[in-house]
Amino acid sequence: MQPRTQARAAARAEAAERENELSSTVRKMMKQYFKDLDGEKPSGIYNMVVNCVEKPLLEVVMYHAQGNQTRAAELLGINRNTLRKKLQEHGID
Repeated sequence: MQPRTQARAAARAEAAERENELSSTVRKMMKQYFKDLDGEKPSGIYNMVVNCVEKPLLEVVMYHAQGNQTRAAELLGINRNTLRKKLQEHGID
């Protein structure tokens, strides 16, 4: 295997491991959330979780893209106008 190919394979493996780590963390935190409810009725869980994850995701991707919204949208796999709307919703400049 060429060094460049090896580096790409290693990067993909690392990304897959982080994805599993992220999924594991979400599961753990959601179990704790339900435990902490202590009988209270949950509501709006989906929006709560998406909002908690989306803002730091956008912040990190925008930093990585050096503030370039077109590049950030490409990295996220979303339309630039969708990105702009989400940035405004979260108060990210």
